[in-house]
Amino acid sequence: MSWRLKRLSYLLQRTRGSFVLRGWRGTLARMRQEFQSRPEHDEDLSLLPLGEPFAPFVLPVAEKPRVSIVIPIHGKLAYTVACLRSLARHGAQASFEVIVVDDASPDDSASVLAQVTGLQLLHNEDNLGFIGSCNAGAAMARGEFLLFLNNDTQVTSGWLDALLRCFTERTDCGIAGSRLVYPDGRLQEAGGLVFADGSCWATGRFELRDAPAFRYRRETDYVSGASLLIRHEVFQRVGGFDTRYAPAYYEDTDLAFAVRQLGLRVYYEPASTVIHCEGITAGTDLTSGVKRHQVINQAKFVDKWKAVLPAQPPVGAPLERAVRWRARGRILVVDTMTPEPARDSGSLRLSAILRLLGEQGWSTSFLPDDGRASMHEITALGSLGIEVLCRPWVSELPGWLREHGAELHAVILCRHTVAGQYADLVRKHAPQAKLLFDTVDLHFLREQRAAELSGNSAMARQAEASRRSELALIDQCDATFVVSSHEQALLAQMLPQARVEVLSNIHDVHGCRHPHAERKHLVFIGGYGHPPNSDAIRWIAGEILPRLREVLPDIRLHVLGDMPDPVRRELAAPGLELHGRVADLAPWLDNCLASLAPLRFGAGVKGKINMAMSHGVPVIATTIAVEGMQLSDGIDVLVADDASAFVDAVLRLQRDKTLWQQLSEHGLGNVRQHFSAAAAAAALHRVLD
Repeated sequence: MSWRLKRLSYLLQRTRGSFVLRGWRGTLARMRQEFQSRPEHDEDLSLLPLGEPFAPFVLPVAEKPRVSIVIPIHGKLAYTVACLRSLARHGAQASFEVIVVDDASPDDSASVLAQVTGLQLLHNEDNLGFIGSCNAGAAMARGEFLLFLNNDTQVTSGWLDALLRCFTERTDCGIAGSRLVYPDGRLQEAGGLVFADGSCWATGRFELRDAPAFRYRRETDYVSGASLLIRHEVFQRVGGFDTRYAPAYYEDTDLAFAVRQLGLRVYYEPASTVIHCEGITAGTDLTSGVKRHQVINQAKFVDKWKAVLPAQPPVGAPLERAVRWRARGRILVVDTMTPEPARDSGSLRLSAILRLLGEQGWSTSFLPDDGRASMHEITALGSLGIEVLCRPWVSELPGWLREHGAELHAVILCRHTVAGQYADLVRKHAPQAKLLFDTVDLHFLREQRAAELSGNSAMARQAEASRRSELALIDQCDATFVVSSHEQALLAQMLPQARVEVLSNIHDVHGCRHPHAERKHLVFIGGYGHPPNSDAIRWIAGEILPRLREVLPDIRLHVLGDMPDPVRRELAAPGLELHGRVADLAPWLDNCLASLAPLRFGAGVKGKINMAMSHGVPVIATTIAVEGMQLSDGIDVLVADDASAFVDAVLRLQRDKTLWQQLSEHGLGNVRQHFSAAAAAAALHRVLD
């Protein structure tokens, strides 16, 4: 009866806390999740069976392991064997060693595990508990990193490499923790929260594990010691797991606070999935066994960290706010579709902008107006720290704004077709938010030039409608981003009262990797679906390439970008190679003589030019193509406005090694100076700070 009363009190406490954090609707939904009938195991997780008879097996061995995996055990042999088998099954690209610390197990764990080849087995004469065992395992580890792993876990493909990637991509990372899921497939923990009274909360418990809300990397208060990666040197610097919490509980939370004191951060890494049979070793009853230390150690934790706990979310803070407590604020970005950097220049630019927003400390959500995002795209943006709001989780933007508009610091609407739909709704549901319009390029300018080239009156009317729409939006928004100083100057004449900032293309500088002597052919970068590109490709196929082959019969031109099959068949010609979209441009750009950009209309900055120059490839382009890109003919680029001029420019580059090297070096310098991440970051700071 005493136990039942304590259990009832605990359940009431949980329910009361849930009402405060989630509200009554969220609490009822949470109850349905916890108590709904589910299969014991999710088949998609490929769990190894526990009842399989033991047979010796082999674990990877490394002379100089990058990671030391430390697994403390106290009995529960079947779980330990399954955990080790999962390590052998999935492995990792990084080298690792496995150290099992047998904490005076009451069963035959030691004798059985001694038969696992490659396993380092450490025996504790006395029971030291989780903390003592982890510290003992760390003392004998040889790796640059320590990975603490519970024995009641099973790892999945890519789990360890994803945690290491977090350290590579986030130089301020001190600890990275996995996405923990139950064997039945539900989410167990996506990082943890600590409130001002020292109480903790596992984020996402019992939610759908693949919901986008839990698929993006983010800073968190702590991660569970069930799967926790830390540099060996940092672990030693903070003194390891604090023994005041022995035998267990709050040691992982305390470690996170200690690491944060060094100026480092703690990240939840969703690309690392670990299945965790929670409570197998310690149980779940807070009033008995090892589990009772959860309550005892909270008081110790509060006493140790009383100076910094007031900066944590107050007790009762809504979860939506508490999860983003460490962020500077929340930003929503909306574009027509989810960016795919290999697809087009606009996607490459937007992905870079989203990465910069994450690096500047903003909690950023992206919503594709078409509602679609693949699991690959969600994962890719998640690695940048971006939450993707897509179907079926979010049906449409108006409803989402009604619910979350008050949380927003800023909203960035990309392209006038998107901004025109939602600008008024943002003002209504998020009046406190800065409304920012990213033109991507001035659509009306591109359409106006296309109309002039074709003489089409319908195109001219469309260009005028776009002009009125874009100018009205620029006037309405708090700030507008354009990609070139040319467009900024043009808008200064049209709308002198508007705030217009240059936020141009963003490129890494890859450098020139092959000399002039090893280069021969030409490339064109761009998908056929973009009208300036389709016109350019037809100009290449119909006039430029035939003239080139008259003087250079063996020359080939590689078109890299999406292209419909009927167009491929129509344009098929000697020397013209239509490859479609390629996963990596580097192999082509490292070996080509030059990149062509024969654009006869368009607007904005041309990513095809930036991309080629970032690899040290000289570019031959039209006057319109180089507009606003701070390029000078004969110094950074060769300008050609008719087919004969393109032929002459190719011949010059083929015959003049000095000119080729000059254009290569100056092109790289142009990208560094005008199209770097630093320049884009400065523009974002000016507007958002």
